[in-house]
Amino acid sequence: MNILIVFLATLDVVVAAILIGLILIQQSKGAGLGTSFGGAAESVFGGQAVNHLSKATVWLTSTFFVVTLLLAILIGHSEKDQSILETIEQPEVKKEVVEEEEEVKDKVEAVKAVKAVKADAKVVETKVTEKAVTDVKEETKTK
Repeated sequence: MNILIVFLATLDVVVAAILIGLILIQQSKGAGLGTSFGGAAESVFGGQAVNHLSKATVWLTSTFFVVTLLLAILIGHSEKDQSILETIEQPEVKKEVVEEEEEVKDKVEAVKAVKAVKADAKVVETKVTEKAVTDVKEETKTK
């Protein structure tokens, strides 16, 4: 299904580019860009250039609309709600980097936890020391 979508999208872009070119070389009633090429359309395509170019434009326009409609239907009814980037498999190197990032995050969390425990231990140590000092002062007062 993805291959078909990619093919149709590519076809849509190619048809659009050709259609733009065809429209630009045609002579309009106001003699637009078609005459700026010095009548290139008539010299390349012959005397019936206007008729052939008009028919080609109609066919390419129809093709463009049909392909665009098919693309909209296929993309709208695709089974997965993922972007194209999510469907592309990550290379093993990226997976390893992601795993290493997760390990580093775990280690950082562990270091934070150890620091928190050390801080709590210092608070407890300070309280124990203060209690010991208070006990020693009371003993010296009673003696």
